[in-house]
Amino acid sequence: MFKALPFFITICLVAQTSFAQQEAVITNTQISPVAFKINQVLQSNMVIQQNKPFKVWGQAVSGEAVTVKADWLLQPVTVIAGADNKFMAIINVPEAKKGDYTAHTLTAESHHQKIMLTDLLIGDTWFLSGQSNMQFAMREVKDAATEIAAANQPNIRILNVGFNWNTKPIDTLKGDWQKVSPQTVKDFSAVGYYFGKELQSKLDIPIGLIYSGIGGSWEQAYVAQDVMAADTMLNRVYLKPFFDSPKSKEKLDGVFSFDRVYQPFLIHNAMINPFYNLSIKGICWYQGESNRAERESYLRLSYAQIKSWRKAFAQGDLPFYYVQVAPHAYEKFDSTLNDYAFFREVQEKISAMNNTAMAVTMDVGDAKNIHPTNKKPVGDRLARIALNRTYGMLDINYEGPHVDYVAFKKKKAIVNFTPASVKTGLRTTDGAEPKFFMIAGADQVFWPAEAKIINNTIELSTKQVKKPVAVRYAFTNYPVTNLENEDGLPVVPFRTDNWAEPVVAKK
Repeated sequence: MFKALPFFITICLVAQTSFAQQEAVITNTQISPVAFKINQVLQSNMVIQQNKPFKVWGQAVSGEAVTVKADWLLQPVTVIAGADNKFMAIINVPEAKKGDYTAHTLTAESHHQKIMLTDLLIGDTWFLSGQSNMQFAMREVKDAATEIAAANQPNIRILNVGFNWNTKPIDTLKGDWQKVSPQTVKDFSAVGYYFGKELQSKLDIPIGLIYSGIGGSWEQAYVAQDVMAADTMLNRVYLKPFFDSPKSKEKLDGVFSFDRVYQPFLIHNAMINPFYNLSIKGICWYQGESNRAERESYLRLSYAQIKSWRKAFAQGDLPFYYVQVAPHAYEKFDSTLNDYAFFREVQEKISAMNNTAMAVTMDVGDAKNIHPTNKKPVGDRLARIALNRTYGMLDINYEGPHVDYVAFKKKKAIVNFTPASVKTGLRTTDGAEPKFFMIAGADQVFWPAEAKIINNTIELSTKQVKKPVAVRYAFTNYPVTNLENEDGLPVVPFRTDNWAEPVVAKK
């Protein structure tokens, strides 16, 4: 706190905060009891979302005017701080121009105080979230030293949000917007960086990337309490058990612990809620490992998450692109187990929602490592989805071969894929025959099938099945596949039957 000063003394103070990197110039004879500040989401070095209204919000003395200026605005915007000492100004932002990396400046002024944000770029900002495979850092990837050394991308800006949780929604956060460099990228999401790098390369505009999530977390931790309370199933499956447990009475200390990241809404309140006023282009999500034992409730929860996030961001049906969990054995090396396959099937159903799409990782999983180190294909596939679906680059294919129908002819089964997904043809990554196809007869017993690529179809047969009636592909827990199209996109796992999932006895 500053001491009271004589009325005739003028103070000029230049101060910086580690989070917002703001320049504050204060000229006043009296120190206000309410500090003038803008929200920590808004910082120097950030990417301002192009072609959308942009909110500038923060704290100011009730009744005082707050004036926001930006070097791309013809006229400033002035608002009055409310009775709650909060303000929000909304300014227009122009469309980004290809190849334009002009550094912009934005200022907010109130009661003789001025906050300045510098080195702002106008482009597209994507919000990334999820658990450990999205958090997985560049320093951990395959060929990390080479990849990090090449990461001189000052026109990609990143915000790596520090972990936090809260019982009530808050609007503060930990983290600094930074330019991508070998020093800053090493601890940032590898999937996120590869995604942003590919977008920036193809679009030639600034790209902003925010990662706000934490390893080990369950999806219910990212959904608001009132959203789950309004849904009978979600309330019963997630909220009620939480509030009935002693854990709900424990005080949060802000320190991460694996025994609490299953708890609902706490991460949402501290790591998602602060961003709802921010204009963004879309969302990328990679989560599911923690919820793998769930089926209907996870699908219901995912729908609720996407719908509620979109409503809270208030920017229409924002693109929501997500990653299907990769093959993994979870230390149960039984090639017939398929509980994880049934979970992946549930994840695929999420893409029935408008403006969503799924990236497949069946070829880059690791039976023994829940965190596969080859993250570049994952980021690239999310980028392919965005470039095609969001940016209209229809010549960039984003779909791996997707089953259309299966024709059964005597002892053989012929797998046909949707034409668009195999328009470039089929191949295997290793030159061998396609792996992990299984066929069954009316007895519902599946046998490994011999598979051959015939034009853009797969021909299946096995001596054990005289009259096949059902086909499954990569429908076990940890099949690292080799079948893809010529764009390098793996076949989506599938089954043609609707037979019940086997009940696995719990140990």
